[in-house]
Amino acid sequence: MSHWRRLGGALALLGTVLVAGTVGYLLLGFGFVDALYQTVTTVATVGFREVQPLSTVGKVFTMVLILLGVGAALYAFSVLIETLIEGRLLDLLGRRRMVRTIGSMQGHTIICGWGRVGRAIAAEVADAGKPLVVIDVDAERLADCPHPSVHGDATEDQALHAAGVDRAASLVAAVDLDASNSFITLSARALRPDLFVVARVRSVDSEEKLRRAGADRVVNPQNIGGARMAAFVLRPHVAEFVDVMTRERNLAFRLEELPVHPSSPIAHQTLRDAHIRDRTGALVLALRRADGTFLTNPPPDTVLEPAHVIIAIGTEDELRTLSTLVGA
Repeated sequence: MSHWRRLGGALALLGTVLVAGTVGYLLLGFGFVDALYQTVTTVATVGFREVQPLSTVGKVFTMVLILLGVGAALYAFSVLIETLIEGRLLDLLGRRRMVRTIGSMQGHTIICGWGRVGRAIAAEVADAGKPLVVIDVDAERLADCPHPSVHGDATEDQALHAAGVDRAASLVAAVDLDASNSFITLSARALRPDLFVVARVRSVDSEEKLRRAGADRVVNPQNIGGARMAAFVLRPHVAEFVDVMTRERNLAFRLEELPVHPSSPIAHQTLRDAHIRDRTGALVLALRRADGTFLTNPPPDTVLEPAHVIIAIGTEDELRTLSTLVGA
């Protein structure tokens, strides 16, 4: 039996004794207020005198009420104290609020693993203003998590359902073990075939296995970290410019990706006819085709298809206008 049910059962037992005592004294000829008063003082053992003289039956009833009432009151008091001391009541109330918060989310990101990688991912997603939910098997690690969280094993469907996988837009498998990330990817893909899944990998040999498991992107933090360090050595200004453009939110210009919606007025038009620069001010740097390949610096006669994703640079207002134009 859960702690919440124990507390509810104890209070229900105490309430039943109070009601039974009040009814009993009413049958003995007491008025309602006197019967309730007599019951409360008897159960509380405060030692006040009887409201009116008791018959033999009344005395027997009072003795039985004392035994039952004191036992029920002590049990309810002990459970209440245990709940308050251990913080379980507050934890349960907070967990219920968390469940309601997660239940109201739509299009959020699920981050599996609250380690160093998971924290870095969460910080970036939160800075972008996107909702997220964290899953971790370690309750102590989740204690300092400022985001909605689920305590559980992300390899199990129950934890994914609790994190709202049926309403999520993406999932990141970022636990320490490649095998666990494979199980998370398989479970998420089985529950949501259309979910965008990014998986962390430590071993190069596991990259292809994670792709076969259903990961849309597989990321090796060690390789990416090494490549970025090499880029700072070989092309420091270019590397820093790209880093600033993709991470800094307070810059006048930034990069953005915008998929072309089928209902967009520029769908099936060429870049020349779409007049994107004239209509929005944003500059198209590249297009990503449906097969995943990139077309950098696309020529003016390139036809914009609904499957294309536009990579553009511009101010926030320019990119917002472009987003409206492409129907993103």
